[in-house]
Amino acid sequence: MDRLRQQLSFIMEADRMKTILRRTLISDKSRRENDAEHSWHIALMAMLLGEYAAPGVNPFRVLQMLLVHDLVELYAGDTFAYDEAGKATQAARERHAADRLFSQLPDDQNHEIRGLWEEFDEMVTPDARFAAAMDRLQPFLNNLLTEGHTWVEGHVSAEMVESRMGMIREVIPEVWPFVEEGIEVAKEKGYILEASV
Repeated sequence: MDRLRQQLSFIMEADRMKTILRRTLISDKSRRENDAEHSWHIALMAMLLGEYAAPGVNPFRVLQMLLVHDLVELYAGDTFAYDEAGKATQAARERHAADRLFSQLPDDQNHEIRGLWEEFDEMVTPDARFAAAMDRLQPFLNNLLTEGHTWVEGHVSAEMVESRMGMIREVIPEVWPFVEEGIEVAKEKGYILEASV
């Protein structure tokens, strides 16, 4: 019974993901996306785009990583991808949040879920790299749908976007031409700056 109580308590705590707002707008531009929506969307993307994953990528592990990769933001908050000051403290904040959050689970699940989170964060294994590619592709697509909302707001340059999206070229090269085309359109429409300021 203690195990079940721990699991249910964690599930209820995880519901707070619906309140963690990201900078990304949803496609109709009516409001900001929350972490739960983001996690669902990239899990769906991984399912649909799984055919482009490298041989040996485990789709179930990818989905597990995508469902837990932002849980630490319950306590650490969301860090904007292009916020250099925020990124300087992100690792420490997220490690502290992981200690606090995952310890609420039964020991075996604490180790399992923390392990998935750490694997995703390190982006070394083929599963983690494919999951991270989905995590980068989704906000890119949202920016194209919302007239570059977060790019404009963050004064993001084409060089910054190309650098962040470079993982797509490596991990799912079939998608890279679409990304390149999107970057060109974003430059033409003024969604991203031609050069860093």
